[in-house]
Amino acid sequence: MNIKPIKIRQLHRLLAPIMILPILFTVITGVIYQIGELGGFEDNIRFIIHWHKGNFGYIDFQKSFPFLNGLGSLILAITGLQMWFKPRRSSNKSS
Repeated sequence: MNIKPIKIRQLHRLLAPIMILPILFTVITGVIYQIGELGGFEDNIRFIIHWHKGNFGYIDFQKSFPFLNGLGSLILAITGLQMWFKPRRSSNKSS
């Protein structure tokens, strides 16, 4: 079996669209809860912190949601930094 190694750019391109929704969801729910807490409305929006932690009622991802969010963010950060510091090969050849 011949498995080609996946390239950094391909891994980043594959993972970024998958990770954008859970990361945005975590950020948005965290901001909403923080604003509510600062405004004195934490009793009215307590359910938001459960969503933020991954508890969606019948579906409870509290153990895996933060781990997967963290792992995905870490991989995206590492691959992003590698692409940033690695110069891209130019397709135009100067004559």
